[in-house]
Amino acid sequence: MTIDAQRLTDWLEHWAEATPDATAVEDSAGNRATYAELDRLARRIASRLHALGVRRGDRVGVSMPKCVNSVASIYGALKAGAVYVPTDYSSPPDRNRYIYGACDAKVICTDEKRAPTYGEGETSGIPLLVFPGEGPSGVGSPALDEGDEAWESGDKPGLNDLAYILYTSGSTGVPKGVMHTHASSISFVQWAASELKPTSNDRFSSHAPFHFDLSILDLYVPATAGAAIVIVGENLGKSPHELAGYMEERKLTVWYSVPSILALLVQFGKLEEKDFSSLRHVCFAGEVFPIKHFRDLTALWPDKEYWNLYGPTETNVCTFHHVVKPRDFERTTPLPIGLPCSNVRAKVVDEAFNDVTPGEEGVLYIHCSGPTMVGYFGDDERTAASIHTDGDGDRWYSTGDVVIEGDGGELTFVGRRDRMVKRHGYRIELGEIEAGLYKHPQIDEAAAVAIETPAGTSITAFLSPAEGQKLSIIALKGHCAKALPSYMNPDKFTVLDRLPRTSTDKINYPELKKMATSG
Repeated sequence: MTIDAQRLTDWLEHWAEATPDATAVEDSAGNRATYAELDRLARRIASRLHALGVRRGDRVGVSMPKCVNSVASIYGALKAGAVYVPTDYSSPPDRNRYIYGACDAKVICTDEKRAPTYGEGETSGIPLLVFPGEGPSGVGSPALDEGDEAWESGDKPGLNDLAYILYTSGSTGVPKGVMHTHASSISFVQWAASELKPTSNDRFSSHAPFHFDLSILDLYVPATAGAAIVIVGENLGKSPHELAGYMEERKLTVWYSVPSILALLVQFGKLEEKDFSSLRHVCFAGEVFPIKHFRDLTALWPDKEYWNLYGPTETNVCTFHHVVKPRDFERTTPLPIGLPCSNVRAKVVDEAFNDVTPGEEGVLYIHCSGPTMVGYFGDDERTAASIHTDGDGDRWYSTGDVVIEGDGGELTFVGRRDRMVKRHGYRIELGEIEAGLYKHPQIDEAAAVAIETPAGTSITAFLSPAEGQKLSIIALKGHCAKALPSYMNPDKFTVLDRLPRTSTDKINYPELKKMATSG
């Protein structure tokens, strides 16, 4: 059945009436909600948000562990006509307070553990909708009893209204908010559903945190078919052996994660001892899958359908490669990022925006319609810098990724044009790491460089101490744990009397990269 969705809540509302008792979401703590129950809980949250002053277009923060309540909060914000803004639950409080202050959040949905951290700084005075912490009986909240009885359906957003803002690492050390509309999200979700062909019997993994763009597929593609979302908790997601057992126990049919998680499962999950006969689709995105681990995975699971999905947060997924058997199982080079999705246009160009000859390197641009972002919240200058308008008036987003177009239009990823890197699926601006390091009072200079190793992307922080100071590696690690999200923490610290400089007195990053490679 095809549902003509006009907003991201339409699929939930349809199945709440058509199959009310079907499982919509279950979490790793044992909580479960049917489509009718999830829709009812989301309505109660929307009613409470309305009572707290949320109106169409307002931003609502979501800062809690992945669970039934957080899924319901996302849908509740959307039902209220608002824009949901999820943040990394494990990030330093200062970063999340900055984000919610920057986007002028009207309400923050959070749990009892994090609620006290929002009573100061940029979030002081923002109303909170507080839910119980993680646990087997943590669905709903007593605060929902104070909803707005007069609220019915809110001021429903249109297709071109914002649906969510995902904050990613910014080159200036300040996170940037990528804005997506209902239209851009629905376009991507419908494309993914057309390829994966979900049914009501499917059980989709939800491994990615909700502030990560992979979560858009996890949350909404199952809803197109009345299928179930099976949430993978953060701690469970980091333990490959337990995760493999969870996948088997919950009889997952569709898996989606960054390749590094699948590589860990191959190495430490003892997959050969478990029954994964229910699993039919294995999707991955966010980073290059080391071909050795990919081949090992396909040797263990030869009967699955594999999908290499590519796209920055700004575009959702914009190209894909459906693995060809047995050719791709025997590759010795990384998988291509494939062909443009049916709902996008791609162009590989030089610095003057001229098409490059197939086989030559160029920067990948994506046509800014359908699944592409509106822009960066509150930053028109950055938005304008990322968009190129061609002679026909079409708007193109620069991914900043260097690719090669092969025969038949198939694209192969080469690398980044700037200092943005990806690690464990997260897109990281090295400048944000440096900004975090500079908060240390004993650091005079800081520079971060990334190199590719057989184990993946490795980040080295080069530092020079303030006069008369000595830098302790243990103290530096402790500082980074407080100042940066865990996925941004450097792998190595190197202390120098002074960082090398170029002839124009800029930090000599190429020299530092050589030092990191040789060290």
